[in-house]
Amino acid sequence: MTPSDPAPLASRLRGLAAPGLAALAALAILLSLGTWQLSRLAWKQGLIAQVEARARAAPVPLAARAGWPQMTPERDEYRRVTVTGTFRHDREAYLYHVAGDSRRQDAGRPRGQGYFVMTPLTTADGATVIINRGFVPTERRDPATRREGQVEGMVAVTGLIRFPEPRGTFAATDDDFRRIFYTRDLAKMAGVMSARDAAPFSIDADATPVPGGWPQGGETLLSFPNRHLEYALTWYGLALTLIGVFAAFARQRLRGRP
Repeated sequence: MTPSDPAPLASRLRGLAAPGLAALAALAILLSLGTWQLSRLAWKQGLIAQVEARARAAPVPLAARAGWPQMTPERDEYRRVTVTGTFRHDREAYLYHVAGDSRRQDAGRPRGQGYFVMTPLTTADGATVIINRGFVPTERRDPATRREGQVEGMVAVTGLIRFPEPRGTFAATDDDFRRIFYTRDLAKMAGVMSARDAAPFSIDADATPVPGGWPQGGETLLSFPNRHLEYALTWYGLALTLIGVFAAFARQRLRGRP
């Protein structure tokens, strides 16, 4: 046999063993990632349906203070409730927010930078619940610019239960002195408000009009990103590409070509 003769078939098959095992391992990883994304798709669709059902259900009275420790995000986030009490406007705080999310195109809704007005509400039994009364643009943060909206006396608030959010890596530093926050850190807000034993959740007020128009409630975003099907198809597509590339490679090697 001369050096230019093609290698025997058995030798060529042995030469495919290592590349074949590597390709098989990569294929298993790609298929498992695609399948995992499909499972996440089913989970996300169930979560979205659950949130929409809670948010659109008839409001129920907020549980008494004794039941708050048993409430969890999994069971109660976005649940629609009604609570009655008195606002403590002198202790309101401000959660930075940019209104006008691209997933929400409601006509007449506010847009641009501003704040959610977070106001402690004292219930008849002395408990405190932080209410997100709604959005105000930056120039309306000062309560003096929206005196009509500082409702006095007993009020009933209907809205959605929200739990604290983790601080983002790039979140700005809160300004405790001016009560300006960049994360829904309810425990810290309650401390700044001097609201002892506040509920471990807040309530986003609905769009019921407020005298003077500010704050503007009903700003809870109920549209969640769901690209799991796209990701699954990407992983499966890569798996098919890998199969095609390896098949072409193996064909060339079995023909004795480098």
